[in-house]
Amino acid sequence: MPPFDFLDSLPAIGVEVGLTIMSIVVLLLDVYLPESRRRNIAYVSFFGLLALSLLPLISAPNNELMWGGMIRHDMLGQIFKVMITAAGAITCLLAMDTKDLGHRGEFYLIIITATLGGCLVASSADLIMVFIGLETISIPLYVLASFNRNDLKSSESGIKYFLFGSFASAIMLYGFSLLYGFSGETGLYNIAQYIGSDGFASNAVPVLGAMIMIVVGFGFKISAAPFHFWTPDVYEGAPTPVTAFVSVASKAASFALFTRFFIAVFPVDLIVGGDSVQIYWVPLIAVLATLSMTLGNVLALSQKNIKRMLAYSSIAQAGYTLIGIAAIQSQTPSVGVASVAYYMFMYTFTNLLAFAVIIIFSENTGSENIADFAKLSKRNPWLALTMTIAFLSLAGLPPTAGFVGKFFLFNAAVQAGLTWLAIVGVINALIAVYYYLVVVKIMYVDDSVDADKPIVLSTAGGWVLALTAIIVIALGTFAASPVYNWAEQAAIALFL
Repeated sequence: MPPFDFLDSLPAIGVEVGLTIMSIVVLLLDVYLPESRRRNIAYVSFFGLLALSLLPLISAPNNELMWGGMIRHDMLGQIFKVMITAAGAITCLLAMDTKDLGHRGEFYLIIITATLGGCLVASSADLIMVFIGLETISIPLYVLASFNRNDLKSSESGIKYFLFGSFASAIMLYGFSLLYGFSGETGLYNIAQYIGSDGFASNAVPVLGAMIMIVVGFGFKISAAPFHFWTPDVYEGAPTPVTAFVSVASKAASFALFTRFFIAVFPVDLIVGGDSVQIYWVPLIAVLATLSMTLGNVLALSQKNIKRMLAYSSIAQAGYTLIGIAAIQSQTPSVGVASVAYYMFMYTFTNLLAFAVIIIFSENTGSENIADFAKLSKRNPWLALTMTIAFLSLAGLPPTAGFVGKFFLFNAAVQAGLTWLAIVGVINALIAVYYYLVVVKIMYVDDSVDADKPIVLSTAGGWVLALTAIIVIALGTFAASPVYNWAEQAAIALFL
């Protein structure tokens, strides 16, 4: 291992250091600011996180293991850090206009802490750092889900999230311990060397057992079926800004780690029990993708609460992204990685846009029922338009980012010889179009007794809607190629 140089190593954790400093600043502001001015902490958090989201764009990665092999400073980690910190920034701006969260400085502190955990996860290259990062993002999310102590649904969602999360983490940790027990290594890039060595390569059963347990843990984190049971209740019961953050930041960090973990620990050239690990990995991920897409979309059809509908939509979106994970085990693995990174990038801003509309609507009306969105086009045309953009993107229709994202995923599957999985994805995308467009129809066509009651849009809410809507349209048009090329460069660097 090369000699340690603090200044040379600092850029690898520059975002994390910035988040740590921010958390201290926010804590002090919460202590010393009078309650009437604590709403301003949202602006401090927003601009701080937004600035940190730009930091990876100016920091050149060296694709090397740093900080004792705990962190890999590469472009893939940078891409996911951008989306995680941006998600945290937008969440802070959304929360400032909610009556239960806006003035509570501890809320922004916990969001920053969870963002720190997500950034650690995105660059983790060691089992110890992986687990520390996962728990650093998970525990704050358990707290945030039950943040409204006077709301029984919020308390219930927090308890369910904690119980399911603890159980899934224990299973994943057991899988990690098996890998360490087999190899005596905690570094992700060292474990595969021993598993594929002549002295161990014949032991397929214990390796597959560890793989399955780790997939169970990841399945919970990304809300993939059949590990999705917590998702609808948590999405519905948690404060809506929290739901927005959970739906994108946690999922993005988990997919970043999922991608890195399986490339490092179970590479395509790994031979286990006389066979390539590919014959075990690809069917497992493909089945999870099929289950998630189908179950999520079918159950979303009957939902009456828009947050529960988006919960099942989130399960389906995890299924689509898993198509890219399955495509990694091919002759062109960088295409699969790039499609996953691009899809999560566009999904982050698309889902934040959808939840921004829900937050503004529910704060003004006190309702989250889909039927109550009737004549939203008359009550606030801007809200109806931006929700339409978000739902067209989630459905995968042009000219939004979702169309391009799904194209890249399905193309990766075809190139990997998984044409049948791409066909399943297309069929599920067609099913999803129905329930997304039903909401659009309700907003523009259905009558409402409240049609003459306008919904007021705050300045912060307007900025969030404008920013995310522009990004979603841009990623579906002129920005699609540059962002995908960026993701492809990151994918290629992952195999160096």
